[in-house]
Amino acid sequence: MELNKPEQDLKRDLQGIASDLKWSAVELKRIAERLRQSGHEADAQAVLKMCTVLHTGEDRLAGYADEVRTQHISRSKPY
Repeated sequence: MELNKPEQDLKRDLQGIASDLKWSAVELKRIAERLRQSGHEADAQAVLKMCTVLHTGEDRLAGYADEVRTQHISRSKPY
């Protein structure tokens, strides 16, 4: 079954935001490396923790986009 226009828009938005999160995490990793090289290890570690959160969000949104694509959305608890 084909997606209707709102479903296509939702899928595209979810994929776009997931991509933005991925790009942000990549850039933050570069910043963390510069922080580490300049002797700011604690700050570098804090930025890397942010990257982990962004990657988790990216994966979650990509999963939601897949659910929209397959038209099989189910939740056992509200988010």
